[in-house]
Amino acid sequence: MEDRKRIAIVGGGPSGLFMFKRLVDAQRRDVEITIFEQKKRLGAGMPYSAEGANDEHITNVSGNEIPLLVTTLADWIKTVSKDTLDKFHIDPERFNEYKVLPRLLFGQYLTEQFDLLQKQAKELGVDFEIHYNSRVTDIIDQPEQEKILVEIGDETQFEFDHVVICAGHNWPTKHEGLIPNYFDSPYPPLKLAFTFDHPVAIKGSSLTAVDAVRTLARYNGRFDKDQNGRLIYRTLDQSPNFKLILHTRNGMLPAVRFHLEDSHLSNDSLLSKEEIAAHIKNNHGFLSLDYVFEKDFKAPIKDKEPAFYEQIKDMNLEAFVAKMMELRECLDPFLLLKAEYDEAEKSIKKKGSVYWKEMLGVLSFALNYPAKHLSAEDMQRLQNSLTPLISIVIAYIPQSSSEELLALHEAGILSLISVGDNSKVEAMAEGGATYHYDDECGQRQAVYFNTYIDCVGQPHLAFEDLPFKSLLSQRTVSPARVKFSSADEGYKAMREGKAVLQDQNGDYYLKVAGITINDHFQVVDAYGAFNDRIYIMAVPYIGGYNPDYSGLDFSEEASAAILKRLFIA
Repeated sequence: MEDRKRIAIVGGGPSGLFMFKRLVDAQRRDVEITIFEQKKRLGAGMPYSAEGANDEHITNVSGNEIPLLVTTLADWIKTVSKDTLDKFHIDPERFNEYKVLPRLLFGQYLTEQFDLLQKQAKELGVDFEIHYNSRVTDIIDQPEQEKILVEIGDETQFEFDHVVICAGHNWPTKHEGLIPNYFDSPYPPLKLAFTFDHPVAIKGSSLTAVDAVRTLARYNGRFDKDQNGRLIYRTLDQSPNFKLILHTRNGMLPAVRFHLEDSHLSNDSLLSKEEIAAHIKNNHGFLSLDYVFEKDFKAPIKDKEPAFYEQIKDMNLEAFVAKMMELRECLDPFLLLKAEYDEAEKSIKKKGSVYWKEMLGVLSFALNYPAKHLSAEDMQRLQNSLTPLISIVIAYIPQSSSEELLALHEAGILSLISVGDNSKVEAMAEGGATYHYDDECGQRQAVYFNTYIDCVGQPHLAFEDLPFKSLLSQRTVSPARVKFSSADEGYKAMREGKAVLQDQNGDYYLKVAGITINDHFQVVDAYGAFNDRIYIMAVPYIGGYNPDYSGLDFSEEASAAILKRLFIA
């Protein structure tokens, strides 16, 4: 019994599900697994439960893109009751692995997968325990005893050898609840289930914004089909002045979902971990962003789309991004949405990928894990150049969402305003907010809205936002940072007022979001030592080192890295 590892999983959502699956699949009988879940249900987490979705919300991934759990999505659909399928307008005979699902239904799938894993664990003799309705209020490291304490509800403590933090989404509230009709996020969506007989300001145009639009549209009007089968929208009699105005820095909408040829994880054209490690060793300890761009983006395109490759072969990263952004900037965002919708329809019918877009998603996925090894100079290039393009192109709005956005726009309900980088939102005591921005003519605008919703998506949270205060006070964790390869560039960035610090050796570092972790997702303390007891795959708190929010793909990949290390430790 002394040799048994006691492992705690904090959070029983999708990340906790994949971590539990890894431990069950390992078939180790020398472990005791304890899962702490603050709700009364496992698997769904925030995005796939009522906390993050209503009936109208759909996933942006299909069955073929979901890492394998216990049963495939296509097989599981055949077991779902007719009443449930009818509620979501799903015909099991016509369902295939390329279909997207309503998020609440997908949440049921994840919950049932967790149930099946528990049955497997019992059959294999893997020891586990689940604590529902158990909010973890603190995690306390005990290095002398080589133990970890997990505190529940500010009072009860449990002792473990290792803890894996899988606590997921978190939207800190600033004004919500204090300012009427000011929402720091659109979640849970039921809080938006009202009629608004006035224009509503939405910050952002991401998938989070699309969630808000789908909910608000349904409570202030209805979608119908015209005689040609085209979707149209009409407002309710009690909402004649209802409008939705999206505010974005770049004036763009996300791209439309198309047929994806290959999943990220099975793409054998990518750089291997060994190749990346060798490159870092030979490049003064840094991963070159240009190297990854050439090898994990341009090289695969050369084979698959030689004509497109000829257009971009001599472009560096910035030139490529500028070209792609220029193509989007010169078109009205809703005309571009319609064009991309038509392109996606052809892609899906022919089962042919829009390959450069797919490879951009693969590039983002490939950069995610080694991003911590970028120099500060390259990290800034990633943040300022590549990330904005990636966030637009690989958002993959599903077809039905595209149809609704176009119908709302044609009805004069939905519009988009480009507000630039120096826009500001001012919460108003009487309710709502005033949006301050420079218009296309350079004139400063201040527009008041009775209702304001922040829809920029899950933010990368700061080091100080980590909810487990003992980890902060004991300096068990440290703020994430990346080193400048050039001291001159670091000094220059510091003089410019950027988040730069200089250490006792005279080296300059750029501070990035969240906490420091190593390649095994172990936390790193203030002295640079990794902690063999504490692992974290809670994306909001490691966004500086893992900038791509890859959802289930991320959960599968991170859990594999953690499992490998757990059984070495």
